[in-house]
Amino acid sequence: MVLFKQIVAAVCASIFAAVLQAANQPNIIVIVADDLGWKDSAAYGSQFYETPGIDTLAKEGMLFTDAYSANPLCCPTRASILTGQYPSRLRFTAASGHIPQVILEPKQGTVGAPDKPAVIPQSRSRLPNSYVTYAEQLKEAGYATAFVGKWHLGRGQFVPENQGFDVVVGGRHHPGPPPPGMFFAPWSIDTIKKVKPGTHISDAITKEAISFIKDNRDQPFLLNLWYYDVHAPFQGKPELIDKYEQRVDPNGEQRSPTMGAMIEVMDQNIERLLKELDQLRIRENTIIIFTSDNGGNMYNEVDGTTPTNNAPLKSGKGNNYEGGVRVPLIVSWPGVSKRGEQTDAVISSVDLYPTILTMAGLPQTPEHHVDGVDFTAAIKGGSHDRGPTISHFPHYVPATDNLPNTSVRVGDFKLYRFYYDGLKQTHRYELYNLKDDIGETKNLAPVMPEKVGALDAVIEAHLNEADVLVPIKNPRFLSKPVMGWMPMGNVELSHVGGVLKVISDGNDPRMSTNPSNKARGSLSFVFSMRSNSSGKAQVFWVNDKVKAFNGKHAKGFDVKHDGQWHDYNVKLPFDGPLKNLRFDPAQGPGTIELKDMRVVDATGKTLHTWN
Repeated sequence: MVLFKQIVAAVCASIFAAVLQAANQPNIIVIVADDLGWKDSAAYGSQFYETPGIDTLAKEGMLFTDAYSANPLCCPTRASILTGQYPSRLRFTAASGHIPQVILEPKQGTVGAPDKPAVIPQSRSRLPNSYVTYAEQLKEAGYATAFVGKWHLGRGQFVPENQGFDVVVGGRHHPGPPPPGMFFAPWSIDTIKKVKPGTHISDAITKEAISFIKDNRDQPFLLNLWYYDVHAPFQGKPELIDKYEQRVDPNGEQRSPTMGAMIEVMDQNIERLLKELDQLRIRENTIIIFTSDNGGNMYNEVDGTTPTNNAPLKSGKGNNYEGGVRVPLIVSWPGVSKRGEQTDAVISSVDLYPTILTMAGLPQTPEHHVDGVDFTAAIKGGSHDRGPTISHFPHYVPATDNLPNTSVRVGDFKLYRFYYDGLKQTHRYELYNLKDDIGETKNLAPVMPEKVGALDAVIEAHLNEADVLVPIKNPRFLSKPVMGWMPMGNVELSHVGGVLKVISDGNDPRMSTNPSNKARGSLSFVFSMRSNSSGKAQVFWVNDKVKAFNGKHAKGFDVKHDGQWHDYNVKLPFDGPLKNLRFDPAQGPGTIELKDMRVVDATGKTLHTWN
């Protein structure tokens, strides 16, 4: 009888301890926007977008001015958030989670195109289930877990259900909202309930997220709410597009009504979520983390402009400069985070994992979150130094002008190592002091060689320790493009101040280029040229019907070789698309200079430019 009572007492004590732990464990909501730039909310200084929901989070929590995604693309950053490991270590460095090919063991490349000085490695296309995510750790600790929204880390077995999430809405391989309607129902996906045609996907998945919260209000829960907004396709609710059309300043940096509508619908749903937490009286026990997977899109076109503008930051999504990786980060932790304050503590997306463990009252597991550093002190308003912050992006991305590189930030300084892009295929370096030059306009590498050496050693140490796949020197390399043009024969290309200088040492100087795929329809090649060479000029092209440069598909024309600037407009005798262009500016030796080169349509609108 005594033994029975002892057993009962032990069981009751265990149950009471579990209940007490659950009562002390906060709910955690991780909201990740897709392609939302650093300045794409009023809280971060936008004068165009209206974001009262995000602004409320900023007023209630800590706003981070120097937070980074671990990569300028979605899949790698999402993997880094879930695992606490850099994409370089994961060998998941490209947006490849949707491709049919399963690549779990990426390989090093061996040869590359003759215009590329480096050979890039493969990227994983799936996040292996062997990685232990923070969701798995919280689930083991008694949390109810849900994943709602964009996954993009694989298909088949590589889905959130196998990474610690009990409830899944969306959560498949799609790089954006699933087809056929994309942002508007219907969708061909079995993990989102059927809704009325025309329903916006953010409205639909937020409703499901709220249902999960209601079902689990009496126990601690983890909700990953990873919105599809504001990834392409660029679609918005008509009434919101109309609203932002009235707000457009033609001289404003951000002026896409469609993007304004896309951001606002996400923000409305964040407001809706906050209201529900208040009504359920669990807001004070719910931590909300809000961030983005990379910088804003600066390479597509919508409403006659780029989707957004990341100024003063340089570049955007798909490029490793600040505009591609500096992202919004707001943490609202009731009773812990400083309310309505900002911090310039440097944070990486890999740091969310260990910080979430601390939030849940769980011990750190550095064997899993190898690269992550707990930033609870910064959330409280204290000092925080995570050490070097790495971003490894070893890919050529023509749309964003990204060259394979690895960057490291230590303190105010950020160094880029561009692989084999220097003289005689050596590495090229750029160094910036972000405190004085947030727009990365002044390269300090030539005048601070010791700082370059010190930071490059940090890069090298990480690459070695993490066994990172890096670009190798391309044995087939002939020459890299100059202002987008490749020398083809008898020429040497250089440029100064937007002028392409062509030095011809033979009778057939020629060069080629790959214009943007926007060059379609009735086209003309427009440029200014001065020359002391001789002979006629010719333009050759490749399109859907012409597969290679040849004399049958070329246009010759007279040019002046008098050393003076002359303007030319060469109408191409076909309708686009224009895939490749070859230009022979003369037929003899001499010096030729070219500027203001562009492809225009029949109305004179510039479709592609070289500068």
